[in-house]
Amino acid sequence: MSKNQPNQEFKTSEIANIPKEWKAQKVGDLFTVETGTTPSTKQKDYWENGIINWITPSDLSKLNDKTDIGNTERKITEKALKECNLNLMPLGSIILSTRAPVGYVAVLQENSTFNQGCKGLILHAEKKADTRFYCYYFLSKKQELQNLSSGSTFKELSKARLENLKLAVPPLPEQKKIAEVLSTVDQAIEKVGQAIEKTQRLKKGLMLELLTKGIGHKEFKETDIGRIPKDWNVKKVRELFDVKTGTTPSTKQNGYWQEGKISWITPSDLSKLTDTISIEEGERKITEKALKEVNLSLMPKESIIISTRAPVGYVAITLRESTFNQGCKGLVPKSRDILSSFYCYYFQASKSKLENLSSGSTFKELSKDHLQNFKIPELTLTEQNRIANVLVSADKQLEYLRTKKKNLEKIKKGLMDDLLSGKVRVVKLKQERIDNQAAS
Repeated sequence: MSKNQPNQEFKTSEIANIPKEWKAQKVGDLFTVETGTTPSTKQKDYWENGIINWITPSDLSKLNDKTDIGNTERKITEKALKECNLNLMPLGSIILSTRAPVGYVAVLQENSTFNQGCKGLILHAEKKADTRFYCYYFLSKKQELQNLSSGSTFKELSKARLENLKLAVPPLPEQKKIAEVLSTVDQAIEKVGQAIEKTQRLKKGLMLELLTKGIGHKEFKETDIGRIPKDWNVKKVRELFDVKTGTTPSTKQNGYWQEGKISWITPSDLSKLTDTISIEEGERKITEKALKEVNLSLMPKESIIISTRAPVGYVAITLRESTFNQGCKGLVPKSRDILSSFYCYYFQASKSKLENLSSGSTFKELSKDHLQNFKIPELTLTEQNRIANVLVSADKQLEYLRTKKKNLEKIKKGLMDDLLSGKVRVVKLKQERIDNQAAS
């Protein structure tokens, strides 16, 4: 792979400056554009026991930028195909969402039909092109496709505008090589994604096992919180923690927010945490003046903060002194024998139980009284540490994998920007170099 030097020859086209060997053509010059429809949902024999893929924008949106679609949420019957005049797209065709939302795209892995929110692109018989290359090309043009769309209720890309969209047309060998490079990176991304899913399942299993059975126990007993080791106790939250409530300083009061340095945490802050039980600070900060005049609860570091309103059940440990709003409660351990990280995981695993204890018509809220009386296990500090360390290790592995996936996605974006525009040319690129690029 070699970058274009200033003396390399480009030419001006309707789409941009492109390499001299490339052409610019309309979508309609390369593809037949087909429209989709929805068989009547009242006609049962159109849907029951259907075996033919019926693609919707929703199906495409779940691919996470993968370029293949081989299965759909719903399928239609042969009867629907014949009687509703549906277009059966052949294997290898491109399917593009052109309504609610616009710009998701994939290559068909089997013959499929689709609804009115999509368009199908079938390569003209006399044309030579790599449909996977154009799948990536359309992905890179998502914003442009959205800009071409119109409509008041929702945006839709018309068949005429899609047919008249100008495409870059590199020589076929270069199309294939570009698609090969990007597919290799996609495979690496998918592999890491599978590792993330596997680690998530492992963590879930570990939480279920460790938070109810502990480590090394042989004798158990039935309690209000289920079957637990015989030497564990059952306590109410208020027996182990001081429970604090939060509030919001007036946003109209000068001196409460401007240049604030004290962390102020909300349920929104907690909901953004992934693969960690710690929170450094909230998005917004308050001043010393607000802390004193509004009587806010200042939580010491290593306290637990839990969202108890809109939504209920997000939880983290404070890494610094922090305050919080009325959508949260703070739990301060009453003794050094209470390990916040262990109980943070316990509350995390109890999210559905906390939600079930919540009430309210407009939105659910977990009251201070219900939280204080929520029952939790009491065990030795040594065992709390051992359990928490296992779960922290799982979180660290998830964080590592997510970082690796993000790095690969950045590589893919950079390659798409360079290769699909011709800024970087693919010349005699060996598989070994592709693999090295994807793994870096």
